[in-house]
Amino acid sequence: MDFWEIYDEHYLRVKRVIAGLVRDEWVADDLTQETFTRVQDRLNELRDSSKLSSWIFRIAYNLCQDHFREMGRSPLNNGSDDEMELVGQMSAQEEFEQRQMGECVQQEIDSLPGSLRTVVFLSDVMEFSHREIAEILGITIENVKVRLHRARKKLKELLEKKCTFEINERNVLVCEPKNKICS
Repeated sequence: MDFWEIYDEHYLRVKRVIAGLVRDEWVADDLTQETFTRVQDRLNELRDSSKLSSWIFRIAYNLCQDHFREMGRSPLNNGSDDEMELVGQMSAQEEFEQRQMGECVQQEIDSLPGSLRTVVFLSDVMEFSHREIAEILGITIENVKVRLHRARKKLKELLEKKCTFEINERNVLVCEPKNKICS
């Protein structure tokens, strides 16, 4: 496969993953560029073309980890403003409720340890399969499942402590903060 075909096929998703991890568009641009520079330089080293996608995302993930080490922080520290894709289909009240709940959940995701946070992000936000996550992170599929289970369990505990959940009149799950902690 030609480098430019690879670039065209993977660029947007790689940039989205990196942007989701680093939460800084300028840094995401730089890391995405560096990812594809490394892909181009090392393309002849790829032995199994069926693992091209996970190889590219592994490079991107490692670059993000290097960035975090340089900055002395861990991934997924900041909130995101671009999580509302269905805004045009919602009323202002529904949009507000959805954004408030998303911010509350994101705040709690951000409090998870880095290894759990990353697995939740790759699985639930980026929709990678367990196999893809295992290849990207360099861990076993079983380890991905364990981390994902632990992350979701811990996230549920955190949310239950800080929020109450109820179904509103539109049959939508709504998160109401307890004592305004989660708003």
